[in-house]
Amino acid sequence: MNIAFREVDPFNCWIWIKFFEIPTEAEKNYLDGVFDSWYVLGRLGGFNSENLQTHEEGSDLSWMSYDNEQKESALPALMHNLGVMEYQNLWSRSWVDFGTSDSLSIDILINALNEISNNYVKIDELIIGGENSDWSIEEHEDLVFKN
Repeated sequence: MNIAFREVDPFNCWIWIKFFEIPTEAEKNYLDGVFDSWYVLGRLGGFNSENLQTHEEGSDLSWMSYDNEQKESALPALMHNLGVMEYQNLWSRSWVDFGTSDSLSIDILINALNEISNNYVKIDELIIGGENSDWSIEEHEDLVFKN
């Protein structure tokens, strides 16, 4: 799976996926579920790099001293909105408003989609941001901050 970035507006971003073959309905449902799950984690503040205590601790978490004050003092990092996944031939796309969630959210999506591509639905390319010349984008109805 090739990964590319175009212009990224965190409040108005399109995510593009190009498949090797047109996905089946079952494959589309699987991919939709991944995006829905990713959004729920983001909406609940899961992508907050201000509080990555276990990650920063390293591999041995036994008897780790978790700092609850740090957890409580971290500013919220909430994903605002995700559009419905759309499909057109070899392509799919989804609109996202990352809100205040950290770019960690993109890494997590890339990791999940890479695993999907290796084992379930062959993805040729993942593009974050921008637009495709053969599939025009409109101003999304859920866009809060308009240019």
